[in-house]
Amino acid sequence: MNPRTDGRGRVCPRAAFVVAAALVAGGCAWDGPMSTVVARSDLNRSILHVYGIITWATLIIGLVVFTVLAVVLLRFRALPGDTTLPTQIRGHTAMEIGWTIAPALILLVIAIPTIQVIFRTQSAAAPRNALEVSVRGWQWWWEFRYPKLDVVTANELHLPLNRPVVFAMEGPDVIHSFWVPQLGGKRDVVPGRLNRITLTPEHAGEYWGQCAEFCGASHANMQLRVIVEEPAAFDRWVAAQKAPPPEPAGDAVQGKDVFARNACVGCHTIRGVSAGTLGPDLTHFGGRALFGAGLWPTNPENVAAWVKDPPALKPGAKMPNLHLSDADARAVAAYLVGLK
Repeated sequence: MNPRTDGRGRVCPRAAFVVAAALVAGGCAWDGPMSTVVARSDLNRSILHVYGIITWATLIIGLVVFTVLAVVLLRFRALPGDTTLPTQIRGHTAMEIGWTIAPALILLVIAIPTIQVIFRTQSAAAPRNALEVSVRGWQWWWEFRYPKLDVVTANELHLPLNRPVVFAMEGPDVIHSFWVPQLGGKRDVVPGRLNRITLTPEHAGEYWGQCAEFCGASHANMQLRVIVEEPAAFDRWVAAQKAPPPEPAGDAVQGKDVFARNACVGCHTIRGVSAGTLGPDLTHFGGRALFGAGLWPTNPENVAAWVKDPPALKPGAKMPNLHLSDADARAVAAYLVGLK
């Protein structure tokens, strides 16, 4: 007999329960890369504080409701042979006042901290010494500009540890939504409107984000990475971004020539080579661990496949198929990967 059946070919309820419990538990990762319940910034701690209040209020309400329900079911249940109609109650002023005031008090307990956090997240005043970052959502990639540092990058955002950051968000094409769960907050990036988020990263590490507003064919492929690092490491990264791109060598020399004589120069910026603004700034493209809005590791093989036929890898990609030969695609990939 199969130990998971009852001998008649039917699944044993106990085995089914164990399997179901294992599947549910397997999907309950607490500290996953997109977890909203792990606070890595002051903003997320404030949001989780409100979540905690709501959770405890819900648990207390549930406990009271199920306790009263159990008492009613046990005390007023019909007994065998009892045909007497229970006393009917029509109108009870104390009960009616009670179940009106109690929900109002519960809502008040939840509303006060919620409103405080909302006003905090909507504050227009930037903290002293705050780092300013301009966030622009494009189909389907992220552009990050540091106005006071004269640095522009794409899809990979670097932040210094324990320093306030003000994100100013604007949408040049359609509505997107900037969301990095462990740092907290989710804010729409809307054309013609400036939205803000202010937070202070409190733990060094790498945090994943995602566009949270459907924005077209590759909405699910619009990811980002946030690297929170010590101030000294952040300063070194800024200095590297300000430096001119290295001169190509080997196959990268041909790649630079292919890049310069094709439509690439009209869309992408590489300082000293081109100044396009429709696509990501590629001046230090090779220094990013991932490309394609966080989809693939930055290596020659992946980059060559991308420049060969972008729409085949990312549905709806605005970068067209330039019909490069395999040799030209490999040369361009060698050039781009070398831009560190």
